[in-house]
Amino acid sequence: MIIVYILIAVVAVLLVFAVVLYNRMIRLRNEVDTGWANIDVQLKRRNDLIPNIVEAVKGYAAHERGTFEAVTQARAAVAGAQGPAAAGEADNLLTAALGKLFAVAEAYPDLKASDNFLQLQNELSATEDKIAAARRYYNATVLRFNNSIQTFPAVLLAGVLGFAKREFFAAEAGDRELPEVSFQP
Repeated sequence: MIIVYILIAVVAVLLVFAVVLYNRMIRLRNEVDTGWANIDVQLKRRNDLIPNIVEAVKGYAAHERGTFEAVTQARAAVAGAQGPAAAGEADNLLTAALGKLFAVAEAYPDLKASDNFLQLQNELSATEDKIAAARRYYNATVLRFNNSIQTFPAVLLAGVLGFAKREFFAAEAGDRELPEVSFQP
């Protein structure tokens, strides 16, 4: 009879342990999903600002059609991106296109002095900072989640319960290269 009680106690302890482990993995998965949602919100905010910036620049630089089209296409790519890898790639294209747009704006002193353009540029800069913070949070939660499901003893349950490794929001290879800086006139 004592053996039966010991077996029941062992099964109960294992069951409680499995429930605690499962709940932890659920909590971490939800944090990862929240982190991705935060990135998505900031990307949407930036996408909503971009048409206003493009219109402000268009008024001054109507002949820069290729730049406007590149920004519009990159913005659409970000809006349609599915998952961290696609969103990261589309985000890099948009950042490059916006850089070209602001380079065009530099050629127009009246535009650079426009309160509307300056406000839009400041909002975009603040949004870029929020995107960077959201990326850091997302990657930190992905790291915790991935560590959680890949370490013992959770690894024994994670695959069976449908928990899979999540993808980091990573920089493209070209983003790691140092830009060339020249002070030549």
